[in-house]
Amino acid sequence: MTELERVQTMVENARDALTVRRVYGEPIERDGTIVIPAASVAGGAGGGGGVDDRGNVGSGGGFGLVARPVGAFVIRDGQVRWEPVVDRERQAMIAAATTVAVTLLTLRALTRGRRRRRKR
Repeated sequence: MTELERVQTMVENARDALTVRRVYGEPIERDGTIVIPAASVAGGAGGGGGVDDRGNVGSGGGFGLVARPVGAFVIRDGQVRWEPVVDRERQAMIAAATTVAVTLLTLRALTRGRRRRRKR
């Protein structure tokens, strides 16, 4: 397989991966309620090639895809509502990062205040 053929195959695989089927799952029906799961999907691809001083040709490429659940549409009795996913880990990380940032800023302010008082 030539390099061009490999790149074309990679692009085709990426195109197949980034479809609406990746964002919305198959509807699930139970007891008259339909649930349609949804995800956030992002992907990217890259490639390149070149020739070194000796005339050796090299090339490469790659593709990445990230998906995470974001919620589901729930259809019951003719009504549609959105049920978001609550990511407790992400909330905890944001809370921890915020606490660390506030602590560091407070320590910085206290340290600067002491330096100013010493200079007087």
